[in-house]
Amino acid sequence: MPEFEYKGKTLAGAQVSGAIKAKNQQDMERILRRNRILVSSLRKKPSQINFKIGTGVKRIDISRFTRQFATMIGSGLPMIQCLEILAAQVESTELRKVIVNVKDGVQGGSTLADSLARHPKIFDQLYTNMVEAGEMGGALDVILMRLAAYREKADALIRKVKGAMMYPIVIMIVAAGVTFAMLTWIVPVFAKMFSGLGSELPGPTLVVLGISNFLQANIIFMFISLVASIVAFNFYVRTPNGRLVVDRIYINAPMLGTLIRKSAISRFSRTLGTLLSSGVSILDALEITAKTAGNRVVHDAIRKSVVSIAEGDTITAPLKESGVFPPMVTQMISVGEKTGGLDEMLNKIADFYDEEVDAAVGALTSIIEPVVIVFMGVIIGGILIAMYLPMFDIIGKI
Repeated sequence: MPEFEYKGKTLAGAQVSGAIKAKNQQDMERILRRNRILVSSLRKKPSQINFKIGTGVKRIDISRFTRQFATMIGSGLPMIQCLEILAAQVESTELRKVIVNVKDGVQGGSTLADSLARHPKIFDQLYTNMVEAGEMGGALDVILMRLAAYREKADALIRKVKGAMMYPIVIMIVAAGVTFAMLTWIVPVFAKMFSGLGSELPGPTLVVLGISNFLQANIIFMFISLVASIVAFNFYVRTPNGRLVVDRIYINAPMLGTLIRKSAISRFSRTLGTLLSSGVSILDALEITAKTAGNRVVHDAIRKSVVSIAEGDTITAPLKESGVFPPMVTQMISVGEKTGGLDEMLNKIADFYDEEVDAAVGALTSIIEPVVIVFMGVIIGGILIAMYLPMFDIIGKI
């Protein structure tokens, strides 16, 4: 969506300027008229080549901004002053630019939710919908506090899952690198030594030498194949069916699947419970929760729940059919629906599964650590033993 720069005056005669994203110039003029701005100049902002990957804003920076913003609003400071203070003290340059743009939008007459929605990569639909509910209900400080607590717990959950997965991944990469270096650099040195012995080599040594020769002869082809496989996998995952297949494999994988399943339940419960307690309608809350589910299997189950509610049924039946949500969760959700305390019940489920994720991370780490160490020992030790076997035979003959 193109961005337009404008200059003009408010009805009170104050000079204003800024930049807003719009579909076209007519749409931009309509936005400015709605905000009661008399335009003196309007032009499309020149496109710039940007090689930046991602938004350049960390999740923790957004969570910290939300907490500080909530505290200032709760203290009675005017919104514009709060945004000015936050823009001055925030460390992230990219987030500072976004806050300044949000402040300009609010000064121009837009609501806070609309100003935040112009930066969807920073403030997602969940964030803007909760802010909109807070503005409409006159409880923006309460909603921001709730949103800050939600983001902090969600960030903690992401760190736990990433921490559990990072350790085995790093160890496997190191093991693969060491094994590759031994087979391509160290083993050929032994091969030259063995070529002058004139005796038959042991079977394990011949196997290792064969693998080493294959790697050296096909290293370029293997590298190209690896890159092509990664690219093909990424394209496949971006398709709806591919995403569903991969996410189903993840969620049913041994050991790791339990962690992914519990974190998905925790995220679903925390997101939906926070939205409902903030005054967002059940259908809108489910739509937003589906988009932020992080797993296609869970996403599809939530989408079926939306259809179920629209037809007058409950949300529990589609959740049961997905196979992701255990009976305890669906029964608690069913009780929450019947008693009218669904948001409170969902928050209890989220708290319970946060603890379950902690336990799953500890169990996964305790299992993977010895397995990975044994795996590295077997591979590297096996190569070394295979290389020294001919020397043992020579010593035995002597």
